[in-house]
Amino acid sequence: MPVASIGRAAEAVTELERRRHELHGAFGNDAFGRLAEKAARFFGTPQYILGQTAAVLAWVILNSTQLHLGFAWDVYPFIALNLLFSLQAAYAAPLILLAQTRQADRDKLHSDRIDKGHTRLARAAKLETDKILELLQANTELTEQDKQLTEQVAALTKQIHALLSEQHTS
Repeated sequence: MPVASIGRAAEAVTELERRRHELHGAFGNDAFGRLAEKAARFFGTPQYILGQTAAVLAWVILNSTQLHLGFAWDVYPFIALNLLFSLQAAYAAPLILLAQTRQADRDKLHSDRIDKGHTRLARAAKLETDKILELLQANTELTEQDKQLTEQVAALTKQIHALLSEQHTS
């Protein structure tokens, strides 16, 4: 493997490491941050909503129907169920906020990269435009010189023609 391609491969690995480090978000690329993102994604799925609905219905139905048998563990107004909802909300909200923060950080990095790319493209376009303008100015100067030389050749041709005509008549 040539040295140049080894160098490019090393640069590519370094770039991937840098990107991986940048994309992990404000709270690191640790298990907790990844868990928060997975939990936040799960809380928005139809499976979660349907599962939550089924669990609540089962809780209410079982506690309502088992009351007369003496097996109800959480009678109306379902205080234990409310406590479970509060506990779930106490963990879900911060996890969702953490996941949103991490995503916002990734979005900002992505936007910054796009902005840098646009800046680089604008700079390259300006350089190319400047080069074209420079070539156009040089071409204009050459055209002016060509015009002047053509006029001088025409004047000299007239002088030569006049001299030859004068010698021919004398």
